Amino acid sequence: MTLSKNLTGRSGFFYGMVAMLPLCLSVIPWGILAGSMAVQSGLTFSQSLGMSAIIYAGAAQLVTLAMLMSGASLPVIVVSVFFLTAQHFLYGLTLRKPVSAFAARLRIPVGFLLTDELFALSASHKERHPLTPGFMIGAGLTFYLCWVLCSLAGIVMASSVPDLARFHLDFSIIATFASLVVPMINRPAVLAGVCSSLGLSMLFTALHFSGAIIIAGLSGMAVSLIIARMCGENE
Repeated sequence: MTLSKNLTGRSGFFYGMVAMLPLCLSVIPWGILAGSMAVQSGLTFSQSLGMSAIIYAGAAQLVTLAMLMSGASLPVIVVSVFFLTAQHFLYGLTLRKPVSAFAARLRIPVGFLLTDELFALSASHKERHPLTPGFMIGAGLTFYLCWVLCSLAGIVMASSVPDLARFHLDFSIIATFASLVVPMINRPAVLAGVCSSLGLSMLFTALHFSGAIIIAGLSGMAVSLIIARMCGENE
């Protein structure tokens, strides 16, 4: 069945839900690991569940919990999480034009639900259909509920299956981001940026540079920008 270019209301909401389901599968072990680590770090049941439900940032949660367990100070944790999640500024700027047409009461939940996964899905979707509040909220809410439920499963399993980290569930983080990044490599500039970030992150990590991921990411963005201008790309 051919989808209408104007996915509005309930049709957009349910279409967003269905479109997000494959990404929900990839985040199941990630959510379980986050819930388990929250308990292992000393948080109570309500604190552990609240962290996933309110903060709602997988990578930031895992880094925060790991730093708490290592005894890091609050300022160090705040600065690290800020830079780790700084890409959301870019997500907001990229989606600003279509989302600015939404009513304020809809922009706020869209902003809360905006994750790497929702951004990738929305960026791909808007190339074929106009972005609608229904689509973004349907997709975002589906991923949110999956994340919270998986975190809840990890919290419950933490007491019956100790040390879930030994199962290397954190590999799902790599798999999730790979599934998001690879389909978006559609121009030489993007390919150059991804390859640069990947190579530099591996090099800096091997050399034990602090902030390896941040430096590699910024370097990859710079390389991508230079290649884009050399190739005359406008986007």
